[in-house]
Amino acid sequence: MSSTPKLEAFKLLNATRHERFLHIELNRPERLNALSRQVLLELDACMDAAEADAQVRAVVVSGAGKAFSSGFDLKEQMERRPEGPQVWRDILELDFRVTMRFWHCPKPTIAAIHGACLAGAFELALACDIAVAAEDAFFGEPELKFGAGIVTMLLPWMVAPKQAKEIILLGLDHIDAATALRLGLVNRVVPSGTHLSTAFRLAENIAAIDPDLMRETKAAINRSYEARGMSAALQSALAIDHAVESRGSPDKKQFMDIATAQGLKAALAWRDGRFERA
Repeated sequence: MSSTPKLEAFKLLNATRHERFLHIELNRPERLNALSRQVLLELDACMDAAEADAQVRAVVVSGAGKAFSSGFDLKEQMERRPEGPQVWRDILELDFRVTMRFWHCPKPTIAAIHGACLAGAFELALACDIAVAAEDAFFGEPELKFGAGIVTMLLPWMVAPKQAKEIILLGLDHIDAATALRLGLVNRVVPSGTHLSTAFRLAENIAAIDPDLMRETKAAINRSYEARGMSAALQSALAIDHAVESRGSPDKKQFMDIATAQGLKAALAWRDGRFERA
């Protein structure tokens, strides 16, 4: 891998090269692996390395500690308080581009999920070709509950319209693993603690198949989505989210004001206290 980024250089990821696949572990357990700008940049570089290495035939992504990932880093946003169209364009386009790398990667991608898998992390898992969930995994898109939009609108391409609308418009954020399996959000639910070993076995099985055949077949499957206008729809949704974030909603402003004054925990309590459990 002399022409690609050194895997040991990553600070917020553990990137481990197995014989025929790469394991990327999000490594911010103290922040439930929240997707900060630095995490996204490192994921981007790690995918460069994986795609450039002919010996890597599959990519597995997981999270260290108690969760896959809580999603977009709200604490970082609270500290930075980004404003203006160009600032938000840079933030959202990085998030979108890195997420979609797992969809467009010529090598199969597998998400191994435990604990929380929310918001931007949920979208990253949806972008993977295969998802394995531990029994303790839970999923959701809580963004609308505090005035944010959806960056990578993949969910409507994965489930029926009414299911996608219920999850997104109600901001559901505790979809259990069994329900996720029933909805088709994950491929398998396995006993807690075995999600990673299961994903590794799937990666090894994938790696045993001719890589050119695998690449071409994945491209053929993805083209069936493109024929239905997926790229245009995702770009349209991204543009809408850019307008939402650039304008700023009253709910988002209040959430951030509470987070600044009282801390993120208080802001999340305010957010959740506005709604009855549906």
